[in-house]
Order: sequence, then C-alpha cells, then structure tokens
Amino acid sequence: MLAWLLIAGVNGVAQKALAQEYINKVTTQEIGVKDDNLIPSSLSPEEPMAQVTSVSQLKDIQPNDWAFQALQSLVERYGCIAGYPDSNYRGNRALTRYEFAAGVNACLDRVNELITTATSDLVTREDLARLQKLQSEFAPELATLRGRVDSLEAKTAEIQANQFSTTTKLSGLLIVGIQGRTNNRGDVNPRDGQKDTDDAGTNINVISLAQLYLTSQITPNSYLFTGLLDGKGKTTPRFTNSVSRNDVLLGYEFPTDSLIVSDLNFHWLVTNKLAVMVGTEGVSMPAAFRGPNRVESAATGPLSYFAQRNPILNMGYGHGGIAIDWQFAKRASLQAIYTSYQPGNPGKGSGLFDGTTTTGVQLLLTPTDTLDLSLYYVNNYASDGCLLTFVGDECLTTVNTTTGKSAPLQTNAVGATLTWQISPRISAGAWGGYTKSFIPGQSGSVETTNYMVFLNFPDLFAKGNLGGIYVGQPPKITSSDLPIGNNVPDFINTGLGRAGGQPGTTTQIEAFYRLQLTDNISITPGIIHLIQPGNTPDSDSVTIGILRSTFTF
Repeated sequence: MLAWLLIAGVNGVAQKALAQEYINKVTTQEIGVKDDNLIPSSLSPEEPMAQVTSVSQLKDIQPNDWAFQALQSLVERYGCIAGYPDSNYRGNRALTRYEFAAGVNACLDRVNELITTATSDLVTREDLARLQKLQSEFAPELATLRGRVDSLEAKTAEIQANQFSTTTKLSGLLIVGIQGRTNNRGDVNPRDGQKDTDDAGTNINVISLAQLYLTSQITPNSYLFTGLLDGKGKTTPRFTNSVSRNDVLLGYEFPTDSLIVSDLNFHWLVTNKLAVMVGTEGVSMPAAFRGPNRVESAATGPLSYFAQRNPILNMGYGHGGIAIDWQFAKRASLQAIYTSYQPGNPGKGSGLFDGTTTTGVQLLLTPTDTLDLSLYYVNNYASDGCLLTFVGDECLTTVNTTTGKSAPLQTNAVGATLTWQISPRISAGAWGGYTKSFIPGQSGSVETTNYMVFLNFPDLFAKGNLGGIYVGQPPKITSSDLPIGNNVPDFINTGLGRAGGQPGTTTQIEAFYRLQLTDNISITPGIIHLIQPGNTPDSDSVTIGILRSTFTF
C-alpha cells in the first residue's frame, strides 16, 4: 500500500480535505463534499487586461445588452476601456478600486488629450456640459460614496496595523463542557450475572479543550499548519476495569499534562485537482479524509466521539505521515493516507515503519447535491493489539500476565457511510464497519462490527441551530478464535482467554440541540444513554447529561 501511495504521488494522484482547507481552515467539516469546494479561486491570479478598439472584439457583449451603447461609446469614441486577453469583458464581475482608478484615469487622459487637440468632432461642448450637469446632480451621492471609501480605507488600515501577521492566520476554539453520570452497578469481572462493581457516578465535573491554529502561507499554493492543544478533565468515574473504559468518550475529551503540539503539517496544492499533506503531527484519517456527515465536529456537532464518524476512520490515531487527495471527477474523489502513531521514535516496535502504522483509502462520491457516499478500506498494524479507536472494543488481545504485554495484531477493515439531505432542514445517514484481525504468524482471528444511524435537523427552530439524534452500536467483538489465552471476551469472564464473542451488545442513544448564540458562540445541551455498557447484558444502563459551550475565532 505504501508503494501504491508513492507511485500515486509520482503520477499526479492526490489528497483531500487538505485542498478544502485552502478556502477556510476550520475545525469542522461542515462544508460539503462537492468539488466546487475543493480549490479556491483566490489561488488563480487575475490575467492582465488588453486594450480593444471595437466593442465587437468583446465576445461576451451583445447588441441587446443594456450597457452596449455605453461600452460602444467608451471603446470606439474615447478608446479608454480594456478587455481581457480572452476577448471577454466580464461585465458581471466585481470591480476593484485599482481597476476603477485605472479606467477613470485612462478616460480622463483621453478626454484631456482630445480637448487639447481641439478635436471637436469627438468631444463637444455639449459633452462637457452634460458631464458637469451629471456631476452636479449626483453630488450628494458622490460625497456619500467618498465618505464610505474613506471609512473603508481607515478600517482597512486599522486591520493591517493590528493583524497577527501578513502571512500567518491565527484561529482557534475553546470548549467547556459540564456533565454528570448516573449511579449504576455492573456485572464486570467475572461476568457471572451478578452486579458486583459500582460506577458511583458524579454530581458534576468539567471538561475543557483549548486549541490554537497557525496557518502560514508559504506560496499561493501551499501553507504550513501548526496546532497547539491543551485539555483538562474526563467523564469519570467509570467501571474499574477495561470492559467499559471506553463506554463514553466525548468528542472534546482529550486530557493532556501540558500544552502539546497537535498539528504540524505542510499542505501543497499540486494541481487544481490534487493536494498533498505531509507532516509529523496531525496527519490522520479524520484530518485527511472528507467526512460525508456534514455536521461532523467535536465543537459544534454531536457530543460523543463515537457519533463523529465510523470508528474505523479513527484507527491507529496517526501522528506523522503523508496523505493525498485526488478530485478525479466532478462528483468523485479519492483520498489515501499512510501514517504512524510514533513516527519520531524509531525503536523496536515503534517508528515510521516498524510501529503502529495505518494505511487507508477512501472513495467519496456525491451522485447528487443531496447525497454523499463514502467507501473506505483501512489496514492497520497495532504493536500491542489496540486499534486506538477509543470507542467500544478496541483492544482485541489480552495482556499476558507473565510478560505484561499483549500480542500484536494485523487488521483489515472496511466500511461505508451514507448521508441524504431529505430537505434543507432534515438529513439522514448511516454507517457500518467490519474489522478482521490476526496475530502475525499465528492461526485464528478476531472480528468486530459497528453501526450508527442518525438524523440531523439544521436550522431547527432558528437559523444556525442544529438538532441531532444518533443511535448505534460501538465496535463489538462478535467472534474471537485466536490462540487460547488471547481472546478478550472469555479472558474477562474466566481468565482463560478461550474462543468466543461478547455476551451482550452495547447500544448508544444520543440526542443534542445546539443553540447558535452568535457567529462564534454556541451552547449544546444533550444526553447520552448506554444500554448494556461494555457489551455486558447484566450491567445497569448509564445515562450522562451534558452541557457543552463553544467559542471559535
């Protein structure tokens, strides 16, 4: 797969949402997946204009156009209007102040020349009188316009004087969430039908996440993206063993000991249809693959990590590597990635090629403006048997009591996500995923499945607000026949690790409503309910109430 990526890069194949980021680097993926969002027009420099001598030279000007006579007079009588090299006038295009100044100056120079040479058949006293009359009639409007231009110049000067940098844009977000869990008991270890472990719940606890982003323009077609992150708090307490350690992880739950570098990658728009991202931090599938769920965002979308995207697309939790995005057709694109969990630690079982590594490919299709479909394949090598999806069953081999380590896994995963915008205010979607893993050089395999169905309600009750209902099954071990001692479900129950799948099925139900208070501030109350947490049928359900507040800039 790595060879495929290298060959694809040499032959002009390319990468994703990276190109999307040239338009507006955001922390969400709420824009669509149509190709007209891929490449910003600002990267195409304006062509210089060339003088024309007849209005007929302008291909996009017709005799029945309302401004035809005015253009004919300015072009053929005064010779002071220019067109573009492609023989178009582009009359519907916005006029910059520089172009206005150049056009007026050319016309005034021509008028002065004609007056000086006393060319009476072209510029007459009647023309001058008419100009003076127009100037008098529109004096108030001209004065108002002059005032607006002066005000705009002052504001522009203030922005330029106080901007962060001429080449670097500063953006960021702050999320603060307050949440509490219900008290419950669980049948945890062994799973013998007896509720023996307390999850005491909590009255209230706080989770915060702060991120700062620096987008530094290197060339018109490339930029360096740097991200800093600091997180505090987590959804605690939980059951005290691995069965439910990932029962609920909130999308913004990322506790760190200190400020860390979350992103350090370079984006290059190779062609209008091809983009590349390479770096040592932040090169992961969530960053490199476009999300068909258009409200996907830990800051403004669903509350839980599971409800953001198919957990398969979180696999490996990549840090450093390379990703490409190729918009090979108007409604079809291909993204690919190779990433490593510890690219800067080339020791045994870690590093760019010998540690936990992930290779993924996604085909994204938009058959219509209201339908998005993505198909993806992921290959992962986990040096400790943990897929690093942080949702449901993600550690698929047991920890050896003698060595204190778990066996590595090679995993093949496939999945698909479909969203349908039923109307401007209702969209529906679903995803499903399947993984099959094996210990290299040994017999047997372990399989997991997951799914999610959801409804989104944009502009619910007021413009800018968002409602959502998500129901799904986090990744669950459906079968495991690895060598005895390695199988998680039976190891939890008996400590023997014999073949078999999980005895129950966790179901997550999530509902939220985002109130968009301003362009930059939103508040999202919501609730998450878990049935059979930890895939244990005799455990009490868990309910979590959440209030998330978000500030972006």
